[in-house]
Amino acid sequence: MQPKVRTISISAFTKKPKTQEAEEGSSVVFEAETEKSDVKVRWQCNTKDLASSKKYEIAANGNKHSLTIKAVTQEDVNTYAVIAGSSKIKFDLKVPSKKETPAEAPVTPSEESSVTQKQQNATPAAAPTEDEATAPTHDAPPSEDGQPPDTRQDLTGLFTEKPKSGEVTVGGHITFVAKVNAESLLKKPTIKWFKGKWMDLASKSGKHLQLKEFYDRNTKVYTFEMHIMEAKANFAGAYRCEVLSRDKFDSCNFQLTVHEACTTEGFDIRAAFRRTSDAAMKRSGTSTSSTEGKEDSGELDFSTLLKKSSFLKNRAVQMSTEPDVDIWDILSHAPASEYEKIAFQHGITDLRGMLKRLKKMKKEEKKSAAFLKKLDPAYQVTKGHKIKLAIEVANPDVDVKWLKNGQEIHLTGSKYIFESVGNMRYLTINHCSLADDAAYCCVVGEEKCTTELFVKEPPVVIAKNLEDQMVMKGERVELQCEVSEEGANVKWEKDGVELTRDESFKYRFKKDGCKHILIINEATKEDCGHYKVKTNGGESVAELMVQEKELEVYQSIADLTVKAKDQAVFKCEVSDENVRGTWYKNGVEVKPDARVNITHIGRIHKLTIDNVKPEDEADYTFEPDGYAFNLSAKLNFMEVKIDFVPRQDPPKIHLDCRGHTAESTIVVVTGNKLRLDVPITGDPAPTVVWTKGGKVITEGDGRVHVETTKGHCIFTIEGAERQDEGIYSVVVRNPAGEDTADINVKVVDVPDPPQAPKILSVGEDSCVVQWDPPLFDGGQPVIGYVLERKKKKSYRWMRLNFDPYTETTYEAKRMIEGVEYEMRVYAVNGIGMSRHSPASQPFVPVAPTSEPIGLCVDDISDTSITLKWRAPERIGSADLEGYGVEYCKEGTDEWIPAIQGLTERTSLTIRELTTGDKLQFRVRAYNMAGPSAAAILAQPVTIREIMQRPKIWLPRNLRQTLIKKVGDTVNLVIPFQGKPRPKVTWSKDGQPLNSAHVSIRNSDTDTILFIRKSERNHSGQYDLHVQIENVEDKAKVMLQIVDVPGPPEALKVLDVWGFNVALDWKPPRDDGNCEIAGYCIQKADKKTMEWFTVFDQYRRTSCVVSELIMGNEYVFRVFAINMVGHSPDACNTKDSIYIQKTGMEWKPATYKDLDFSQAPKFTHPLVNRSVIAGYNATLSCSVSGIPKPKVTWYKNKMDITNEAKYRMLSKHGVLTLEIRKPCPFDGGAYMCKAVNASGEDIVECKLEVRPQIAKEEKK
Repeated sequence: MQPKVRTISISAFTKKPKTQEAEEGSSVVFEAETEKSDVKVRWQCNTKDLASSKKYEIAANGNKHSLTIKAVTQEDVNTYAVIAGSSKIKFDLKVPSKKETPAEAPVTPSEESSVTQKQQNATPAAAPTEDEATAPTHDAPPSEDGQPPDTRQDLTGLFTEKPKSGEVTVGGHITFVAKVNAESLLKKPTIKWFKGKWMDLASKSGKHLQLKEFYDRNTKVYTFEMHIMEAKANFAGAYRCEVLSRDKFDSCNFQLTVHEACTTEGFDIRAAFRRTSDAAMKRSGTSTSSTEGKEDSGELDFSTLLKKSSFLKNRAVQMSTEPDVDIWDILSHAPASEYEKIAFQHGITDLRGMLKRLKKMKKEEKKSAAFLKKLDPAYQVTKGHKIKLAIEVANPDVDVKWLKNGQEIHLTGSKYIFESVGNMRYLTINHCSLADDAAYCCVVGEEKCTTELFVKEPPVVIAKNLEDQMVMKGERVELQCEVSEEGANVKWEKDGVELTRDESFKYRFKKDGCKHILIINEATKEDCGHYKVKTNGGESVAELMVQEKELEVYQSIADLTVKAKDQAVFKCEVSDENVRGTWYKNGVEVKPDARVNITHIGRIHKLTIDNVKPEDEADYTFEPDGYAFNLSAKLNFMEVKIDFVPRQDPPKIHLDCRGHTAESTIVVVTGNKLRLDVPITGDPAPTVVWTKGGKVITEGDGRVHVETTKGHCIFTIEGAERQDEGIYSVVVRNPAGEDTADINVKVVDVPDPPQAPKILSVGEDSCVVQWDPPLFDGGQPVIGYVLERKKKKSYRWMRLNFDPYTETTYEAKRMIEGVEYEMRVYAVNGIGMSRHSPASQPFVPVAPTSEPIGLCVDDISDTSITLKWRAPERIGSADLEGYGVEYCKEGTDEWIPAIQGLTERTSLTIRELTTGDKLQFRVRAYNMAGPSAAAILAQPVTIREIMQRPKIWLPRNLRQTLIKKVGDTVNLVIPFQGKPRPKVTWSKDGQPLNSAHVSIRNSDTDTILFIRKSERNHSGQYDLHVQIENVEDKAKVMLQIVDVPGPPEALKVLDVWGFNVALDWKPPRDDGNCEIAGYCIQKADKKTMEWFTVFDQYRRTSCVVSELIMGNEYVFRVFAINMVGHSPDACNTKDSIYIQKTGMEWKPATYKDLDFSQAPKFTHPLVNRSVIAGYNATLSCSVSGIPKPKVTWYKNKMDITNEAKYRMLSKHGVLTLEIRKPCPFDGGAYMCKAVNASGEDIVECKLEVRPQIAKEEKK
């Protein structure tokens, strides 16, 4: 037995349900156990979830789960599955069908074998498919139900119509159809067809396989078709259809069953080739030898060959009276010269048909003496998996040899495993590699069977995509991705050009297991671009941006004012923590000493001066190394003047800063320490009070400290905050007086983050983003903004600008169309950069569509115009929202919208226009990116109706007489053209129509004649007139309403002799408004009064009924037949006819011999005809005469009897002249002449041969 494919998976089930077989009407229970008791379990039938109902009972008790199916029927035969987490176990329910024995006649052994063979052919043996040829990787235990667990990803339901399993006979055709709705897809879906698990059918297209696809723009549905032509037996098996669109995936499995077109043995094939009457009698089981209907007995009936199944069914229950002869065996062993003799002996009339079928009979293959089951022609296995080749030998003790490419395979480690179980011999190949792709052979004695093993490498997919990167010039870049297989080959590209190791080792390629790394040493501006890594199963793209090194100043140094012996600290912060710098004092480099300390911690640079002296007052500058800019600030030394005062000296505040004013402004950065050291004098020592906004400041807050020493009052705030900003007042008092001073403190900070940016518009690789300034600028004016973007599914933000951008609208470029992005913004002032804003709404860069095509004027009137166009050739990745239509008057530039909003249709009627205006029109397509380029008419259009001649387009079926039955509905739709709207008039036989019987409906482009229930009086000629002013067009329609005919008249018996009766009758008075096609003559035995048809479609009005039974009494009746059917009533004979028995004395009456001679007379004349050249034409008439007249045909009074172009036929008095493929020269007057000894008669007609109409004229 062929091993099935199994995949390695960690199952969530400890006990799996097995395939079961149940009788109809019984109940069946499937049980499963999971490892954990809290796992959610789902049951499915044919991939559809099941719920508890009267039919299905689903139970769960801890980790035990069961599905009960009640009252099992044949409809329950299907594939079921149980799902827990990512584990899926499939199992089947089988219901054996009940065998029914026929209740008719017993079946002979030969017939029984025939029926058995038919049943075997109806159920083809299950041959192993290609997906059963592969085996699981490593030594995974097989699932108990023999089905591989389904480990595929969850499907997204892309299919709107899935391909369904089908059956086909060898040599037949079959089509599988799959439909995908692309309305929600950004990209065209990719579809793949597989046979088995891995055989891709895309490369197999040819004579027997065609793959097609169609797209409906209206419904946005893709239709994919797989056509299999001239199917072969090895086409049978399991197929799979997969559809993929970006991150969405769906799959569907289906089966193809191919039935052999083999002949069934055990039945007499001669019955299929006998004449109609014999075959009919055998089918009905009648053994009578009557020759009734002998005039039609010469026709052969081959329908039994086309309906072999019904023939065999009837054949299986009837008793054959002929000897059991195998005609096929006789023909197959006889020489070709004896075929006609054999056919004559066995009554075979269609010898040619038998010989054709003999050629198609399948030859039995010579069975092997050593092998009961051989290897398949080919197997396929995935690289790394294992495969098990199996054969079945006739002798269980025989030794076999396995060869690979002609060399015997020996046991080497665990690569090959040989097994022998009874008559089965197995060869297992573990961990298949490309070296195992070879021809394998199994040898038993002198016989051998071979096969081909194909090792398929699974496609290498991208497990982890590349990430966008932004680096500084000169930095090292590493672009890294992960693939699904170690050691796989990948290809790197930059902007579509493949990268290689050049002489300067610019690019380095590194492999680390599944990781692949592209390394760029010392990146330059030329390295910017899109980098792509490709495998045979996918690709990934990332963007690299290289920026020049620009140093940002997060915090600049500020001017300081300090007094003697205090500490001065200059502090700045830059963006790069690795940047070093130099401090200068009035242009001279500052060297560290006991009082001066220079520090660099991370991004912060400090210059600290202890015990400040007057000579320290100067301009201090910090210059970063390698950058052409510097930061400067000034140190102001505060002088304290102390004058001699008497002991009663009023208090005084000494503030001398920049001009020695009493009011000064001090700027402090949020988070820094605010220290106000104010010198004061007074005797006695004054008391100091600090206030802000009229409120006395105390040390209630841990951040505020107030200290008074001899000659100084110190106010300190730790970690200044925004609310600390304001005017601080210091008041000093003593008995001699008081003094006050105001100090303005300004707290500055980085600005608040801006609001979330808005995307104004998008382009093919760009977008325009806008944002609002921050609500608070931090006390310093905003000098610009910094923008960043990232892909929606990424976590890495890329900076778009390094210099602050001053505007609030920015155009971002170099994006990938169809990829989702987000944007955010930072605000920058003199203090630093704010926190980032919230991210914008995700957006996709898309380009506008191309312009609509084929814009033209479809119709025009005095006040309206109708335009039509076709959809743009390029839609892009965004959906088309609609079309905008505009117009402007000639000589102006003002475009006026024709409608409010957009239209989704590709045509539009613009109304309420002014007659005589000359207007220009344009149409633009709109999508998310905005309007496309405009499609403009080639020249302006004048709004004025153009007269169009009336023209009736009479349908082809109405150009000849239209025949309808009484009671049918008549609905004639006749299109016409003409502008302005023409006047339409109908008449019948020259008289106006009666609206009570016929309804007329007219529109601008067609007219409809409607009769709800037709009657005989509706027959006639209907004339249609379409008129515009003095110009008109006409058309006529011939309508013929037909009905069943009346019964024939005057049926009488002319004569009775022996077993024969001569009947005669007259045609019916009412022919049903059409020609009488014939008569149906029936007879009945007066005892039983059961009617039997003697003649059907009999054209004469007299007949002889033969083969009657002596001693019986008969009655006869005749029905008339036309194209509608039989007459409802029949004409019966008045008296019954008795057939006298033989042996009775009968004295014939004496009468004078009658003269039955009759001059020829044409009972049906020739009819004038008009035919089309190139198609066979016939002229028919009927003649009577005794003796049979001699018939001669003439064309233009010339005898054409010996002309090869004409064929003359005569059957039962009906004369037919067949003209093979006439040309216009064959037209003329044709005459038929009948002559016998009693006289002659002629009949004439005219034949018109019309030339064929060319296709251009049809249009």
